[in-house]
Amino acid sequence: MPDLLLELRSEEIPARLQRKAAGDLKKLLTDALVEAGLTYEGAREYWTPRRLTLDIRGLNTRSADVREDRKGPSTSANEKAIEGFLRSAGLTDIAQAHVHSDPKKGDFYVAHIVKPGRPTEEIVADVMPGIIRNFPWPKPMRSGAASAKPGSLRWVRPLQSIVCTFGPENEETQVIPFEVDGIVASNVTYGHRFHAPQAITVRRFADYAEKLEKAKVILDGERRKQIIAADAANVAFANGLELVEDEGLLEEVSGLVEWPQVLMGSFEAEYLAIPPEIIRLTIKTNQKCFVTRPVGGEGLSNKFILVANIEASDGGAEIVHGNGKVVRARLSDAKHFWTRDQGNLPDLQTLEASAAKFNLDLAKPLDQRMAKLDALNVTFHAKLGTQGERVARIRALAAELAKATGADPALVDRAVVLAKADLRTEAVGEFPELQGAMGRKYALLQGEDASVAAAIEDHWKPQGPSDRLPADAVGLTVALADKLDTLVCFWAIDEKPTGSKDPYALRRAALGVVRMLLERKVRLSVLTVFRVHMAAIEKYRDTASVEVKSFSFADLAQFPAKLITFASEIGQMAMEMLGSEARRKVTIESADLLSFFHDRLKVYLRDLGARHDLIDAVLTPDADDLLMVARRVEALTAFITSEEGLNLLAGTKRATQLLAAEEKKGTQVAGTVDPALFVLDAEKALHAAVTKASADAAAAVAGEDFRSAMEALSSLRGPVDQFFVDVLVNDEDPAIRANRLALLGQIRAATGTVADFSKISG
Repeated sequence: MPDLLLELRSEEIPARLQRKAAGDLKKLLTDALVEAGLTYEGAREYWTPRRLTLDIRGLNTRSADVREDRKGPSTSANEKAIEGFLRSAGLTDIAQAHVHSDPKKGDFYVAHIVKPGRPTEEIVADVMPGIIRNFPWPKPMRSGAASAKPGSLRWVRPLQSIVCTFGPENEETQVIPFEVDGIVASNVTYGHRFHAPQAITVRRFADYAEKLEKAKVILDGERRKQIIAADAANVAFANGLELVEDEGLLEEVSGLVEWPQVLMGSFEAEYLAIPPEIIRLTIKTNQKCFVTRPVGGEGLSNKFILVANIEASDGGAEIVHGNGKVVRARLSDAKHFWTRDQGNLPDLQTLEASAAKFNLDLAKPLDQRMAKLDALNVTFHAKLGTQGERVARIRALAAELAKATGADPALVDRAVVLAKADLRTEAVGEFPELQGAMGRKYALLQGEDASVAAAIEDHWKPQGPSDRLPADAVGLTVALADKLDTLVCFWAIDEKPTGSKDPYALRRAALGVVRMLLERKVRLSVLTVFRVHMAAIEKYRDTASVEVKSFSFADLAQFPAKLITFASEIGQMAMEMLGSEARRKVTIESADLLSFFHDRLKVYLRDLGARHDLIDAVLTPDADDLLMVARRVEALTAFITSEEGLNLLAGTKRATQLLAAEEKKGTQVAGTVDPALFVLDAEKALHAAVTKASADAAAAVAGEDFRSAMEALSSLRGPVDQFFVDVLVNDEDPAIRANRLALLGQIRAATGTVADFSKISG
């Protein structure tokens, strides 16, 4: 079977786009080939800083013929109908059609249309120009003289050449010569920009890859990564050091070079006084270099690893020298930022009001930065006010959450007021990735409690499903308050995730809250938190503006202090302070946010192996203690496969399904069970069993012993089975029938205290 080789060579392809672009090219072309009726055995994509390559193996030489039977009008149809049928079927005479008979519709015409297959070369030449012209680059550009013409090619960087060959493995290949903006596909490519700029004639993928490697181009991106990682580790080891691995940087660097050459540079040891995070980010961000550390030691060394794209005649000495100069200049800047951040701000007298608001000590550098953040009125969101106002919201929220997490309230308060302070430091201004990490370091330098310092860094966590949780209760509390405030506020202004769009990472924030509550076993009524927090925000809506006025808990002097506690009755008080429309909005949006949390909880529990039907059986629309939901699912999962669980499922499903069917038909069901209407012993026995099981299950649920509750209910299997053997539910007497259905309703109500068993499969 023939193979297809395709290469699109550009002046440059940014490293961050290469892997995805190669995958896009593979999908676009293979989809188009399959749609055209071709099949292939396998396809693999490759990429370098200058080319996207596709190797498709075992491709058909032509597409299959397609047969279509097109039904036409009746043989007795008028002339116009027949003419229209002939045109649509591509026939010139009705004699070319066939007559079919139908017992009901009579005789009618059918056109047997055969569309012959097409050669693969023709199909590729037909689809490739469109793929290239419409390629999904994020920011394509026009170039050259043709760029002035309408419809000229837009590509990530100027497209320079196209290779497209097709043919069997052991025979001569042929070029598929399609054209795009004056560039005609051929069998000619070019090697390394400096080492081998001459033209290279290729036939199929094997000699293409071999000739490129001789021309100093390693085509396989994964292989370039392996070479860089191995050579960097070896160079570091030879100098008594070890490489600090960085998978993201390795991916990026492998996309910057076609012929990787690993070298080692150095900088003055005095710069090691800068925190390792700053050194690493400085060298990584500015020079795309790796850092090293002493073998088995802590901190960094003053040696770094760089990757060049050429074999220099001087062994790379000039390259190392040039990179060293830039690294030293950047580290000098970083040292300046680090030193400045530990000094006093020049305008302390203007920060006194902000310092008083947050109980800050202006003798401490990090406190000064928080005061500055507030005094400058740095915007958090146009509809949600400033960073200072947000910290005030989080501060009050965290004070209440500390009661649930058991954290020290004083440490929580101190951590909250300093949590965003490093946003005004020069180090974070230069390297936003260090937010939190720098705050922790500056907090320790000014003598803060270790838990406070850790919470400043940890309140940003977790930033993904695999990220760690905050280290202790203080950090956990601040992280919960931060994420809950974010979610409630964006729900209040109707900035919710839609489809795949989630610009404020609200899904990630909600999943983080779910993880913290469940993995740290925190009991919290999240719906009450939503209502109180949202009610407070709505209370401060500015009626003269369509914008939401930022809510600051510092402005609540005229409100009862207990307004910001999260007992249910206080939530009701907050709601009563609103107008009817605002109350309705808070109720609806809070319920919607709870549903959003339920979706995240389902994902989390399913990832842990929980069955979706068991989650649905436990999760009610108003279930807002997420830890209890998880415990119920865990208990139900363990119970439902046991003999008692199977008894409970079988015994209750028959009763609840029969009741639901009768309710759907509109059959009358009594409001309560009347023992005086019992006729048979089986009715009496079932009523006694349900009454006892209900009481036992309710007591167990109240004690949060869900396993015991299920065991109590499983005792209903025998009485239920006997009931259906002896009793005809749909008795002729309407009163007896309604009473018996009410008895089944008692079973449903009793099991409903644990789960909705009708949603459990099996």
